[in-house]
Amino acid sequence: MAGFIDEFLKSYGPEVTKQMSSNFNVDQGTVQKLIPQLTPLILAGLKRQKDTRGGDERVDHILNKYGDASVLNNIKDLVSNKAHAQDVDPNLGGLLGDAGGLQAAQALAGRMNIDPSTIMKMIPALAPLVLGALSRKRDTGGQGISGVGSLLDADGDGSILDDVAGFLLKGGAATRKKGGGLLGSLLGGITRRR
Repeated sequence: MAGFIDEFLKSYGPEVTKQMSSNFNVDQGTVQKLIPQLTPLILAGLKRQKDTRGGDERVDHILNKYGDASVLNNIKDLVSNKAHAQDVDPNLGGLLGDAGGLQAAQALAGRMNIDPSTIMKMIPALAPLVLGALSRKRDTGGQGISGVGSLLDADGDGSILDDVAGFLLKGGAATRKKGGGLLGSLLGGITRRR
């Protein structure tokens, strides 16, 4: 997973950072730090869907519905449209659980010195780009949806917790909390770093 995130940041990071900074009035340095924090949460939500709602077929369905790779050809317009949208869903239609986007925004806001409402709008602006990049990888990488499913669990042990939390916390440990689930554990790890 960290490999995909690195690839995404290398290929699209500069333009995404520039457009997010411009459209959300956040300095580029802060946006550069924020994108690698939000991307694993989006991927973790996709992995949760894979594990609980139908495997690779579920991931394929989500990418077919929301992962239009063509958005990567016009990042400027996509980010601008999302920044000016009236209806904002930081939970990405349940992809991040009932309140995952809100919790992420609140946890990151204090660390990044940004208003949580800004982060809540940035999540739905970033998600189509991440899903578009996954669709492009699925369609051009030669491994199809099984390749995408495999990269969602980069170390192959069936647990995205280690993969995402390790990347997010740069080696810090995150543990599952009763009733909190994967996203709760990840967000707990973010909060502990504050």
